[in-house]
Amino acid sequence: MATRSFAFLAAICVALLAATGSASADPTTDQQIIHVLNRIAFGPSAADVAHVKQIGIDRYIDEQLHPERIADPPELGQRLAALDTLRLDPAQLFVQYGPILPIMNGGVKPGPDEQKARRQRAQIIVQQAQDARVWRALYSPRQLQEVMVDFWFNHFNVFAGKGLDHLWVGNFEATAIRPYALGHFRDLVLATAHHPAMLFYLDNQLNTAPGSPGARGNLTGLNENYAREIMELHTLGVDGGYTQADVESLARILTGWGFERRNLRFGNGPVEEFEASRHDFTPKTFLGHAIAPTGEAEGIEAINMLVSSPATARHIAFELAQYFVADKPPQPLVDRLTQRFRETDGDIAAVMKVLLTSREFRDSVGQKYKTPYQYVLSAARAAGVEVNNPRPLMGTMARLGMPLYYCQTPDGYKNTEDAWLSPDATTLRIGFATGLGRGVLPLKTPPPVNQAPANQVVANPMPAPQLVADQTPAPQPAVDPLDPAPLEAMLAPVLTDNTRATAAEAPAGLKAALIIGSPDFMRR
Repeated sequence: MATRSFAFLAAICVALLAATGSASADPTTDQQIIHVLNRIAFGPSAADVAHVKQIGIDRYIDEQLHPERIADPPELGQRLAALDTLRLDPAQLFVQYGPILPIMNGGVKPGPDEQKARRQRAQIIVQQAQDARVWRALYSPRQLQEVMVDFWFNHFNVFAGKGLDHLWVGNFEATAIRPYALGHFRDLVLATAHHPAMLFYLDNQLNTAPGSPGARGNLTGLNENYAREIMELHTLGVDGGYTQADVESLARILTGWGFERRNLRFGNGPVEEFEASRHDFTPKTFLGHAIAPTGEAEGIEAINMLVSSPATARHIAFELAQYFVADKPPQPLVDRLTQRFRETDGDIAAVMKVLLTSREFRDSVGQKYKTPYQYVLSAARAAGVEVNNPRPLMGTMARLGMPLYYCQTPDGYKNTEDAWLSPDATTLRIGFATGLGRGVLPLKTPPPVNQAPANQVVANPMPAPQLVADQTPAPQPAVDPLDPAPLEAMLAPVLTDNTRATAAEAPAGLKAALIIGSPDFMRR
């Protein structure tokens, strides 16, 4: 029965993909409310729609630009309080969950089984970071802040699957991304540059002046990885005007930025440090400017030059406009955002105010295709389901090619339609919609203790009605199907006539799934 239902729904949704039609409502306030919630929140929820209708769109945008004025609900605080690894700093995480070093083990070298058990135990760190991210995205009224955390983490991506970064990815988000998501861009770059997760991911902790007094072991030569990516991805952009000579010069400037290994081993202080004995103290030229040999201050000076560059303003303006407006954003909007970035010395909230109050933003209804992350979260928010077990949601993201914290490349996940729209991906989304609509996803029951994080893309996915994470118990028969009436009423302003007519003719048990699996819902 479940397989036949899925096949029926898939056929309808595929037909809708080919159909044409307009939204049932003209561009009205209701349509704009859904549009705004699709862009600066992870989709509409019944509570947020009611809130925006009460205070108006302009006031809601202003409210979201100042998250410090918005109180999170106590229930969310209780969920987050149970995630104990989120309270540990990088040194404590290493001592409690990292590889066992002989110096930490009475001088005895641990065996491979001990190290394997330690690594398995450490999976809880990424798991709890994933839980926290999903719960905040679902339940925090600070929706723009959560959207910006997603945007900036992707911009400054680190891969949890590389070495020690599974220990630090949650702390990286909590201390280097979240506090600055609507702050000043300079603070964001400096925080990410100093964090051990970034130092490890892009190998700057290995970056050593050849022949320096501190050169030893694998710390013997220049490593250009971080120097290249901070310019190409984080600041100037690929066409930002730098040369290979600038990459080499910046790598020399950043020699010695790494870990304080004693504090790392004993968990009694900050992990990041500048090791002067590994630094290149010769004069340097970077982006046409002379850099005096002042040690760690050279790196700060270079980063200040990067974030102040007009190329950086253009690069960040384009990325924000692409994420929030259109895959090919209007150049006049990018120009205005660039100007505001430069006028305010990279004040992210000020730039976002220009973007969110622009005509281009207001007129871009439905022009963006949801990433797997956005689609799954928006489905859960629209459905209003209680999510005590985020595993099925994160497992679905992984199956769709977007496992949370597991993007391997430093450029992060794409946010454009061509990266995510395909027949196979559409089938997987419809399968998820079927499970959510029928109420068979095990979301309400807390997951088993020590369940591994959802981080694998499955080559041959399970039948669509079972589209959940591998580690999640098999779905039970439908016990709590979604009521399609409130879902359809809330989304009516952005549903096409074709979708509404098809939903009206569908069997009662598939109406909600059809709406969530429709092409209309997959756009924002």
